[in-house]
Amino acid sequence: MAMDANNDLLIEARGLVKDYPMGDEVYHALRGVDLTVRRGEFIAIMGPSGSGKSTLLHLLGCLDTPTSGEYVLDGTPVHTLLPDQLAEVRNTKIGFIFQSFFLLPRANALENVELPLVYAKVPPSERHKKALEALQFLKLGTHARHMPNQLSGGQRQQIAIARALVNKPALIMADEPTGNLDSATSALIMDQLASLNTLGNTIILVTHEPDVAAYARRQVRIRDGKIVSDDVAKKSEAPKQENP
Repeated sequence: MAMDANNDLLIEARGLVKDYPMGDEVYHALRGVDLTVRRGEFIAIMGPSGSGKSTLLHLLGCLDTPTSGEYVLDGTPVHTLLPDQLAEVRNTKIGFIFQSFFLLPRANALENVELPLVYAKVPPSERHKKALEALQFLKLGTHARHMPNQLSGGQRQQIAIARALVNKPALIMADEPTGNLDSATSALIMDQLASLNTLGNTIILVTHEPDVAAYARRQVRIRDGKIVSDDVAKKSEAPKQENP
């Protein structure tokens, strides 16, 4: 199957299938998903538990490989890559933001943000500079030496955002990024993601919360392993949330 050579396309997935053996049976998590994402888009993937949205996130984030189908990310046919090659793509092309932050508890904020640069073998002086710039961009430069247990939940998620940005990836993937936050802090985090999108960052957000998904200009709904709707929002501005 030939894939589109349009340079404006960051993601092109065709016929993604993911099956999981369950004893004598097979669980069909994804049943032939087609998805294209252009550079600079902000997309929310929604669906109930068991719909396949997390499986799709894992495939698009190169955390797993499809049973069948084709996936091209930023010109790289990742469905053909070996595990070591997938790991390199994850580190150089994708920035991850997770619900549980996944910060190293014994590393300070700056050291946590530096991690992708460590894996990329960036020299210490250069990675310190880039990590500090990412923190300052999010107005957290004064917290560079703070340990995770000295930070609020919102600040820890902002550290995770800085870590996702530091390598200047082609794609930022956010998995329920506000799931552990109160509504006011959630609005702050989503405002920051929306601002990053206006600067040209491509963002794919997985959420089950409609008010969070409303920040995205495009909403993709998945059910029973298939995309059931793909809508572009008419509103040009992110929603405003009231403080509790």
